Amino acid sequence: MPEPIVSIRNVSKRYGRDGLEVVALDNINLDIEKGDFVALMGPSGSGKSTLLNLIAGIDRSTEGEVEVLGTDLARLNESQLAVWRNRHIGYIFQTFNLIPVLTAYENVELPLLLTKLSKKERSRNVETALELVGLADRMDHRPKQLSGGQEQRVAIARAIVIDPDILLADEPTGNLDAHSGEEVLNILATLNRELNKTVVMVTHDPNAASYATHERHLEKGLLLKDAPSLAG
Repeated sequence: MPEPIVSIRNVSKRYGRDGLEVVALDNINLDIEKGDFVALMGPSGSGKSTLLNLIAGIDRSTEGEVEVLGTDLARLNESQLAVWRNRHIGYIFQTFNLIPVLTAYENVELPLLLTKLSKKERSRNVETALELVGLADRMDHRPKQLSGGQEQRVAIARAIVIDPDILLADEPTGNLDAHSGEEVLNILATLNRELNKTVVMVTHDPNAASYATHERHLEKGLLLKDAPSLAG
């Protein structure tokens, strides 16, 4: 058996809120293999996005161990985490998070400005990423000149331009109409199937989850034991 690229062991996450302790995740165990496409499902407040942010190193667990690509994220300080994340993680947000004054090309190029790639190499990577999401002909358009579906496809291109090991998507179709949502899900499935990208997607939509190779369900911070192909 290959080593999992995400290994979560006995992880809990608690927040203090108005003098009360809120348990976002309660003793979670989960393995994700390279090439998996995992849908994390559950109602609002079940801990899905918290779990995604722990894998991304955006948040830290209260207890337990989060190991991603062989690195114990608790051992990295904030600046080391930022470098690690830019090298290994592509993150797709529900709200696109594009910069309005930049073109599609410039938005996608942003993560590469933190690398040592030459301008020519950056250009090649950006054009390849936009081609993969079907927007090579829109690279000079700004976000307001694009539809919501096109904006999300630019956001996917930005997430994959660094050739990340893991793609994390938080409700990537949540702000889209049905047709645009299908386009985005087909792109994620193609990246997973043809480029062997590992994808972890938070969704509450059963149709979106049907594109994944594995489904895991969270409820009130607990990971339900419903997928024998994964640990937990």
